[in-house]
Amino acid sequence: MVRLIGEDGKNKGDVPLKEAIRYAEERGLDLVEVAPDANPPVCKVMDYGKFKYEMKKKMQSAKKKQTTVVVKEIKIRPKIEEHDYQVKLKHIRRFLEEGNKVRVIVMFKGRELIFMDKGLKLVERILKDVEDLGTQEKEPVKDEKTIVLMITPQKKGGKSVKDTQRSEKEVQNNSQGQNQV
Repeated sequence: MVRLIGEDGKNKGDVPLKEAIRYAEERGLDLVEVAPDANPPVCKVMDYGKFKYEMKKKMQSAKKKQTTVVVKEIKIRPKIEEHDYQVKLKHIRRFLEEGNKVRVIVMFKGRELIFMDKGLKLVERILKDVEDLGTQEKEPVKDEKTIVLMITPQKKGGKSVKDTQRSEKEVQNNSQGQNQV
Protein backbone atom coordinates (compact mmCIF):
# COMPACT_ATOMS: atom_id res chain seq x y z
CA MET A 1 0.00 0.00 0.00
CA VAL A 2 1.15 3.52 -0.83
CA ARG A 3 -0.45 6.91 -0.40
CA LEU A 4 -0.95 8.22 -3.93
CA ILE A 5 -0.83 11.91 -4.86
CA GLY A 6 -2.06 12.73 -8.36
CA GLU A 7 -0.42 14.97 -10.94
CA ASP A 8 -2.69 17.82 -9.82
CA GLY A 9 -1.33 17.56 -6.25
CA LYS A 10 -4.54 16.11 -4.78
CA ASN A 11 -4.48 13.08 -2.50
CA LYS A 12 -5.94 9.99 -4.22
CA GLY A 13 -5.87 7.93 -1.01
CA ASP A 14 -4.13 4.69 -0.05
CA VAL A 15 -3.89 2.29 -3.00
CA PRO A 16 -1.91 -0.90 -3.76
CA LEU A 17 1.49 -0.31 -5.40
CA LYS A 18 0.51 -2.07 -8.68
CA GLU A 19 -2.58 0.10 -9.02
CA ALA A 20 -0.50 3.26 -8.42
CA ILE A 21 1.97 2.20 -11.13
CA ARG A 22 -0.91 1.47 -13.55
CA TYR A 23 -2.47 4.89 -12.72
CA ALA A 24 0.81 6.65 -13.59
CA GLU A 25 1.33 4.66 -16.81
CA GLU A 26 -2.20 5.47 -18.01
CA ARG A 27 -1.33 9.16 -17.83
CA GLY A 28 2.12 8.69 -19.41
CA LEU A 29 3.88 9.94 -16.25
CA ASP A 30 6.23 8.50 -13.63
CA LEU A 31 5.48 7.30 -10.10
CA VAL A 32 8.01 8.89 -7.73
CA GLU A 33 8.39 8.01 -4.06
CA VAL A 34 8.62 11.36 -2.26
CA ALA A 35 8.41 10.25 1.40
CA PRO A 36 9.74 6.70 1.87
CA ASP A 37 9.80 6.96 5.69
CA ALA A 38 6.10 7.79 6.01
CA ASN A 39 3.59 5.09 6.93
CA PRO A 40 2.36 4.24 4.26
CA PRO A 41 5.06 5.58 1.86
CA VAL A 42 3.95 8.60 -0.17
CA CYS A 43 4.22 8.42 -3.98
CA LYS A 44 3.50 11.19 -6.43
CA VAL A 45 2.57 11.00 -10.11
CA MET A 46 4.76 13.44 -12.10
CA ASP A 47 7.06 13.84 -15.07
CA TYR A 48 10.35 12.94 -13.39
CA GLY A 49 12.55 14.43 -16.16
CA LYS A 50 10.77 17.76 -15.86
CA PHE A 51 11.07 17.59 -12.07
CA LYS A 52 14.85 17.01 -12.26
CA TYR A 53 15.20 19.88 -14.75
CA GLU A 54 13.29 22.29 -12.49
CA MET A 55 15.38 21.26 -9.46
CA LYS A 56 18.57 21.86 -11.47
CA LYS A 57 17.35 25.34 -12.46
CA LYS A 58 16.49 26.15 -8.82
CA MET A 59 19.98 25.12 -7.73
CA GLN A 60 21.57 27.26 -10.44
CA SER A 61 19.51 30.30 -9.51
CA ALA A 62 20.33 29.84 -5.82
CA LYS A 63 24.01 29.60 -6.72
CA LYS A 64 23.81 32.84 -8.74
CA LYS A 65 22.28 34.72 -5.82
CA GLN A 66 24.92 33.73 -3.29
CA THR A 67 27.89 36.01 -2.84
CA THR A 68 31.40 35.11 -1.87
CA VAL A 69 33.15 37.28 0.66
CA VAL A 70 36.50 38.48 -0.61
CA VAL A 71 39.00 39.96 1.83
CA LYS A 72 41.47 42.41 0.29
CA GLU A 73 44.59 43.31 2.24
CA ILE A 74 46.43 46.63 2.46
CA LYS A 75 49.78 46.91 4.27
CA ILE A 76 51.09 50.26 5.44
CA ARG A 77 53.81 51.61 7.72
CA PRO A 78 53.29 54.25 10.43
CA LYS A 79 55.72 56.69 8.74
CA ILE A 80 53.71 56.84 5.51
CA GLU A 81 53.92 60.01 3.43
CA GLU A 82 50.74 61.90 2.49
CA HIS A 83 50.74 60.95 -1.21
CA ASP A 84 51.35 57.27 -0.40
CA TYR A 85 48.55 57.42 2.17
CA GLN A 86 46.16 58.86 -0.43
CA VAL A 87 47.04 56.06 -2.89
CA LYS A 88 46.41 53.39 -0.23
CA LEU A 89 43.17 55.14 0.78
CA LYS A 90 42.05 55.16 -2.86
CA HIS A 91 42.62 51.38 -3.03
CA ILE A 92 40.67 50.83 0.21
CA ARG A 93 37.77 52.92 -1.08
CA ARG A 94 37.72 51.03 -4.39
CA PHE A 95 37.68 47.65 -2.58
CA LEU A 96 34.80 48.77 -0.35
CA GLU A 97 32.84 50.10 -3.35
CA GLU A 98 33.23 46.69 -5.01
CA GLY A 99 31.67 45.12 -1.90
CA ASN A 100 34.84 43.48 -0.57
CA LYS A 101 36.08 43.44 3.01
CA VAL A 102 39.41 45.14 3.62
CA ARG A 103 42.08 44.09 6.11
CA VAL A 104 44.41 47.00 6.91
CA ILE A 105 47.74 45.99 8.45
CA VAL A 106 49.97 48.63 10.01
CA MET A 107 53.48 47.14 10.25
CA PHE A 108 56.17 48.29 12.67
CA LYS A 109 59.94 47.68 12.46
CA GLY A 110 62.73 48.29 14.91
CA ARG A 111 62.35 51.51 16.91
CA GLU A 112 58.89 52.13 15.43
CA LEU A 113 57.56 49.60 17.95
CA ILE A 114 57.86 52.25 20.66
CA PHE A 115 55.38 54.47 18.80
CA MET A 116 52.35 52.15 18.59
CA ASP A 117 50.15 55.21 19.27
CA LYS A 118 51.11 56.62 15.82
CA GLY A 119 49.77 53.41 14.28
CA LEU A 120 46.52 53.74 16.22
CA LYS A 121 46.14 57.35 15.05
CA LEU A 122 46.70 56.15 11.48
CA VAL A 123 43.99 53.50 11.90
CA GLU A 124 41.58 56.12 13.28
CA ARG A 125 42.35 58.40 10.34
CA ILE A 126 41.65 55.60 7.86
CA LEU A 127 38.34 54.82 9.57
CA LYS A 128 37.35 58.49 9.46
CA ASP A 129 38.25 58.75 5.76
CA VAL A 130 36.18 55.70 4.72
CA GLU A 131 33.25 56.05 7.15
CA ASP A 132 30.86 56.75 4.24
CA LEU A 133 31.73 53.41 2.56
CA GLY A 134 32.59 51.01 5.37
CA THR A 135 32.40 50.24 9.03
CA GLN A 136 34.87 48.77 11.44
CA GLU A 137 34.13 45.08 11.98
CA LYS A 138 35.78 44.90 15.42
CA GLU A 139 38.38 46.74 17.46
CA PRO A 140 41.88 46.84 15.91
CA VAL A 141 44.01 43.88 17.04
CA LYS A 142 47.53 44.67 18.28
CA ASP A 143 50.13 41.97 17.75
CA GLU A 144 53.84 42.23 18.51
CA LYS A 145 54.73 44.14 15.34
CA THR A 146 51.38 44.89 13.71
CA ILE A 147 47.95 46.44 14.16
CA VAL A 148 45.23 44.69 12.17
CA LEU A 149 41.91 46.35 11.31
CA MET A 150 38.98 44.80 9.40
CA ILE A 151 36.61 47.10 7.49
CA THR A 152 33.36 45.77 6.02
CA PRO A 153 31.39 47.50 3.26
CA GLN A 154 28.48 49.48 4.62
CA LYS A 155 24.97 48.54 3.55
CA LYS A 156 22.68 51.31 2.36
CA GLY A 157 18.99 50.61 2.97
CA GLY A 158 19.41 46.84 3.08
CA LYS A 159 21.64 46.79 -0.03
CA SER A 160 25.39 46.64 -0.17
CA VAL A 161 27.34 49.38 -1.93
CA LYS A 162 27.82 47.03 -4.91
CA ASP A 163 24.06 46.34 -5.24
CA THR A 164 23.29 50.07 -4.99
CA GLN A 165 25.71 50.88 -7.81
CA ARG A 166 24.27 48.07 -9.94
CA SER A 167 20.70 49.33 -9.45
CA GLU A 168 21.78 52.91 -10.27
CA LYS A 169 23.29 51.67 -13.56
CA GLU A 170 20.09 49.76 -14.36
CA VAL A 171 18.04 52.93 -13.77
CA GLN A 172 20.34 54.90 -16.07
CA ASN A 173 20.14 52.21 -18.77
CA ASN A 174 16.35 52.06 -18.49
CA SER A 175 15.97 55.83 -18.72
CA GLN A 176 18.25 55.93 -21.78
CA GLY A 177 16.23 53.13 -23.37
CA GLN A 178 12.98 55.05 -22.81
CA ASN A 179 14.40 58.20 -24.38
CA GLN A 180 15.37 56.32 -27.54
CA VAL A 181 11.86 54.94 -28.14
